[in-house]
Amino acid sequence: MSERITATGMVLYASPVGDYDKRIVLLTRDMGRITCFARGARRQNSPLLAGTNPFAFGEFEMFVGRDSYTIVKATIKEYFRELTMDPDLAAYGFYFLEIANYYTRENIDGSDMIKLIYASIKALLSDRIDYLLVRRIFELKAMQLNGEYPVLGPMDPYLEATKYAFNYVVQSRIERLFTFAVLPDVLEEMGEIIDTFMKKHIDKNFNSLSMLHLQIDEDNV
Repeated sequence: MSERITATGMVLYASPVGDYDKRIVLLTRDMGRITCFARGARRQNSPLLAGTNPFAFGEFEMFVGRDSYTIVKATIKEYFRELTMDPDLAAYGFYFLEIANYYTRENIDGSDMIKLIYASIKALLSDRIDYLLVRRIFELKAMQLNGEYPVLGPMDPYLEATKYAFNYVVQSRIERLFTFAVLPDVLEEMGEIIDTFMKKHIDKNFNSLSMLHLQIDEDNV
């Protein structure tokens, strides 16, 4: 009989398989990013229907297979439904999930990345901080967790407020990240530095980033 385990995690990605099943990418605290299958999860009466959607966070019981895991129960603590009902918020949220999917690996502790996604989504929903600043903080902290990120020294030709913001994000615990605001010129400079670094060091085009830019353009029309 296959081993049955329980893991705390968040659904990063879900896609249909066959008539009624789902393939799930789940980021877990202890096992990192893993691929799972949820049999019958697309049936309307399935107890796994909502718990296997992106952003679902909770405990997942599963059987361990040779190459994947099969989810048999999901006890969800947070669905983030408000996020998916707002096109702007959803665009940012899916971008965060895609970044996490890029940086994480199986058998590498995913606790900090899960905390970062959770805190970033909560910051979006709080409406107390500019969405774009939430994005820039998330990107910088995600890169730092991966061990490669832009470092601004005292002699770099940037605004002092930009240097302070970068250092604050790098040095702060995740729980304290979203507690400050910046002026528009600082936010713009942060974005330029982060975008340049990501273009140079990340070998992937994020589909959700195109969606995010499209949503921003539509809002500005």
